[in-house]
Amino acid sequence: MIFIESEGRLEARRQTERLRIEAWGQDSLRIRATRNMDFTGRNWALEEEIPENLQKAEVVLENDGKAVVRNGRLSVRVNQAGVLSFYRDGKLFLREYYRNYFGTESRESCCLKVVSRDYKPIIGGDYALTVRFESNDGERIFGMGQYQQPYLDLKGCVLELAQRNSQVSVPFAVSSAGYGFLWNNPAVGKASFGKNYTEWRAEATKEMDYWITAGETPAQILERYTAVTGRTPVMPESLLGLWQCKLRYRTQQEVLEVAEKYRSLGIPLDVIVIDFFHWPRQGDWRFDPEYWPDPKAMCDRLHAMGTKVVVSVWPTVDRKSENFQELYERGLLIRTERGSIQTYDFQGDCLVIDVTNPEAREYIWEKCKKNYYDYGIDMFWLDNAEPDLAVYDFDNYRYALGCALEVSNLYPQLYAKAFCDGITSQGRGNEMLHLVRSAWAGSQKYSTLVWSGDVPSTFESLRDQLSCGLNMGLAGIPWWTTDIGGFMTDDVKAPAFRELLLRWFEFAVFSPILRLHGDRGPHNIPPLSDKEYGGGSLFTGQPNELWSYGEEAFEIMKRQLDRRLALKPYIQGLMEEAHRNGSPVMRTMFYEFPEDEKCWEIDDQYMFGPDYLVAPILREGVREREVYLPEGTWRSLREEKEYAGGQTVLCPAPLEDIPVFRRVRQA
Repeated sequence: MIFIESEGRLEARRQTERLRIEAWGQDSLRIRATRNMDFTGRNWALEEEIPENLQKAEVVLENDGKAVVRNGRLSVRVNQAGVLSFYRDGKLFLREYYRNYFGTESRESCCLKVVSRDYKPIIGGDYALTVRFESNDGERIFGMGQYQQPYLDLKGCVLELAQRNSQVSVPFAVSSAGYGFLWNNPAVGKASFGKNYTEWRAEATKEMDYWITAGETPAQILERYTAVTGRTPVMPESLLGLWQCKLRYRTQQEVLEVAEKYRSLGIPLDVIVIDFFHWPRQGDWRFDPEYWPDPKAMCDRLHAMGTKVVVSVWPTVDRKSENFQELYERGLLIRTERGSIQTYDFQGDCLVIDVTNPEAREYIWEKCKKNYYDYGIDMFWLDNAEPDLAVYDFDNYRYALGCALEVSNLYPQLYAKAFCDGITSQGRGNEMLHLVRSAWAGSQKYSTLVWSGDVPSTFESLRDQLSCGLNMGLAGIPWWTTDIGGFMTDDVKAPAFRELLLRWFEFAVFSPILRLHGDRGPHNIPPLSDKEYGGGSLFTGQPNELWSYGEEAFEIMKRQLDRRLALKPYIQGLMEEAHRNGSPVMRTMFYEFPEDEKCWEIDDQYMFGPDYLVAPILREGVREREVYLPEGTWRSLREEKEYAGGQTVLCPAPLEDIPVFRRVRQA
């Protein structure tokens, strides 16, 4: 290995591989490697400006043919084979996995011929890349975005690095060993956190790129990570109450009637959401005037009631859309490599706008500004943001930025950026929020509120959402929500569904955003029109307002909403903290109590900020559950009784309430 110290970074070369290691923030290093002549120069998620005093590392070229790079508490040693070993305060915590003939260290002197950075050439193109690390016994791994599974600890899991409806790939991992690791690569691939070794794979890439930081606590690790990838703005307090949504309000009259009823009942409604197919065709990005004759008057009326308005925007473009031909001729749509040019087939023969192209981002924003924003629409629901595809054959799609295998995980981040840049250009950058069904590393800085997608209406799914929300927070995305009750409901009158709805609502009170949404069956409501297109042609779901499920359910949800409204000042403080240092709003127990080993094992309760311990009910028919209380003094919200910490208590959980404790702070 040939080593060169260059301006506070290490440059190295062995055979055809170039290696670069440099300081990138406090106690952090960025590591890149390539078989090409030079690096691409793309920063991907690492776009934030780094203070000058955190840009240079200490590089030591040792006499034994090895090199060490230090940045604060973090250091990496590179041997003559190019194998990297990472240390925090001089203690080894991570090492590349290498089993080949080289060196004198026992694990390296091996005949398996397995290397740590494995490049497999793609004929006529770039490389498939696999990077391997030794696995630490007893280590726990968290973060990585949102996967529909009950596992909070990801050790032992294999995760697809790809965006799908309800699956969000944000490749940042937080380790119980005291480090954070960002796979800074938007390629489709895989992360395997095996017991024998850890493996990261990109199906197509030009270079290896990852970032690593060392920290004393998970909070410190998140602070380091969000400093280099960006932090969320401060969410306005006016959005922290009830969001009302359903599949789907078909006319502006329906929207106004719902808002008026909330007002007549004295129930504050912060936000109402207009879902999909309010347009003539996908890709028109405007209201169907037959059912939405005066959007400005509608918005004015809702604003007068203190309610903000969100409208759904899809990136799909029907071939019969008024905008299709221009988009197609200008090359602003995702392309296929073979076969039909169609990429989406729900309710039309559609293609998807290519937001990796800056021209396409400007185009969709200008249409939405003219047809929505200028009428008074406050925020946008960027649905199908993965993007959703008719078939997830990533090798068949090509973007302006490159083949889908190489870049497609970045799509939802750039989709949000289009609207973030547009609204900022209007001088209202501090008032925006985008409800998005997907995200990538760094999406948080584009005012992205991720929801967990079209998940089933089951208790199993509710259990999954708890792990999803907690791991999203640890991946740097603090704005997260779910469809209360799940999205796919067969029969709204079923008692089991009503129980699920109430348990989900009680959980959502202690989440960043409280949002009622879902496709409520059965689908026996006739469409407004027998035309094959337009805002009246598509089905709608059953009513989904607080009063839609009977008097008992209404009273329970109303009391729970009152609790949420009383918490608004507290939640506003959590939003300010997320902006300040990257802290999640929903937090794993170990985030607040990293010294408590039991808190690292708990996956069915969590902290809502630093003060509220929440123990949701995740199974049907349960009316009590055990809750672990860490050290300190805790007051039950239901019983107004104080408990000493350091014990597990059995708590009542009647249908109208879940166990919640507030930490008692000593004066």
